[in-house]
Amino acid sequence: MITQDYKATNDVEKLKNIIFSYAEKEKGYESQIRILQEQIKCLTDKIYGRKSEKILNSSYQQLPLFDIPEPELPIADEPEEITIPAHKRKKCGRKPLPENLPRIEVIHDLKEQDKLCKCGCIKSRIGEEISEQLDYIPARVQVIKNIRYKYACKNCEGTEDDGPTVSIARMPEQIIPKSIATPGLLAHILTAKFADALPFYRQEKQFARIGIELPRSTMCNWTMKILDSCEIILDIIKEDILKSHVINIDETPVKVLKEHGRSKSYMWVFKGTPKSKPVILYQYHPSRAGDVPAEFLKNYKGIVQTDGYSGYKFLESNKDIMHVGCWVHARRKFVDVTKAAGNKGKKNPPGNAGTALKYISKLYKIENQARDQNLSPDKLYTTRQSEAVPILKEFKKWIDYKVEQVPPTSLLGKAINYTLNEWQRLIRYTEDGHIAPDNNTVENAIRPFVIGRKNWLFSDTPKGAKASAAIYSLIETAKANDLEPYWYLKYLFKHLPEAMTKDDFMALLPQNIDKSLLENPLI
Repeated sequence: MITQDYKATNDVEKLKNIIFSYAEKEKGYESQIRILQEQIKCLTDKIYGRKSEKILNSSYQQLPLFDIPEPELPIADEPEEITIPAHKRKKCGRKPLPENLPRIEVIHDLKEQDKLCKCGCIKSRIGEEISEQLDYIPARVQVIKNIRYKYACKNCEGTEDDGPTVSIARMPEQIIPKSIATPGLLAHILTAKFADALPFYRQEKQFARIGIELPRSTMCNWTMKILDSCEIILDIIKEDILKSHVINIDETPVKVLKEHGRSKSYMWVFKGTPKSKPVILYQYHPSRAGDVPAEFLKNYKGIVQTDGYSGYKFLESNKDIMHVGCWVHARRKFVDVTKAAGNKGKKNPPGNAGTALKYISKLYKIENQARDQNLSPDKLYTTRQSEAVPILKEFKKWIDYKVEQVPPTSLLGKAINYTLNEWQRLIRYTEDGHIAPDNNTVENAIRPFVIGRKNWLFSDTPKGAKASAAIYSLIETAKANDLEPYWYLKYLFKHLPEAMTKDDFMALLPQNIDKSLLENPLI
């Protein structure tokens, strides 16, 4: 192409312009190559790298992403005063075993001939030395044999007109009528799968090893029948969440084999804290559309915190709802830049992404100090207005400057543009002391589902996915209220069939239950 242009003209200036134009194109290609290389590094790290975003200390290295000079603006890298607490020596040795565990005493004594001293006298016991070991006894499976005595009147021999005179004791109501499953067995099976991520097919093998034939299909059927019994409980949990001042929402994919026309469905998680008690509700839906949270939040007035997914944009037009963003999602995109640049794990990564992370780190330092001081929502609001708001203004000034310099298709450009697009939602946490700067509480609630999904991979039917959502709701709400899932589920399944009124059902909610009622013998 250059040869053809050369033949067409002998104009020196024109030839210079042709050469310069190709040089500019070459620079553009180099920029595109850099962007593609960092994207490859980012994807490789997501697939094979460590998922933690913890930043570790390391030596200083220059970030080789873009050769763009830092602006003449204040940045968040000025030295900070560090207070080193007094050194405390850790107590060496093994931690004592819990006092509430039963103790079995095993006496180790000398043989009678060993008690004889060289002088001919019998040695006297002057003390003892005690050491403890932890033993494990495999789970004990037993059969509950229900025996109901019958009674009849020998005088009339059951010939009265009003019917037979034979009487028999009534069986307690069962959560699954005419089933061999007790509340304890159901609680064990469901806790193993939904709290410990042990799929039904593995539990089937475990039962087989102790001589019990319990097919996974039976366990699946039991789970879906429990869903029918717990629908009222789930409705009340939803009512409680909608009474919360702040609601956190997140969603994650789930594969359901027999969902018509769908290769990917979604598990939605809603979290609220009515009366300062956490309540978590999972809901299965075949769609990720904004219609799902819109239907859930119908007539709700308060604060909703989410990530930057476009399905939540409808909240901006709702005058009754204040939509708050998530700083963790914004920070995560800058962390991806440092990883792609080979600065993964550094405490103070250099360059533009490192500067952004320093600003965000300062915001979280304020939050950590407030948590350590156990500030009330009102005092936290005042602290954020005086300390966090100036940092946010400074960060906004810096990011407005950088957006004009960084290619928008690069990882850094995407991180900056995401932060700018979310800015108004990101800074709203400073307007109310009840709001956290991020959506971590609901992300922590959804994490057990994501871990379990790696083991059981998919649900077979939509009803099975809904049953899973129900059990996750009960278990995660129980865990959030410091209840052991097994003992809570056992108590719930034992008393749920007897509940008649709404007050009876309310008393069975994890956030309302009295811990002393749970039958844990180790507490």
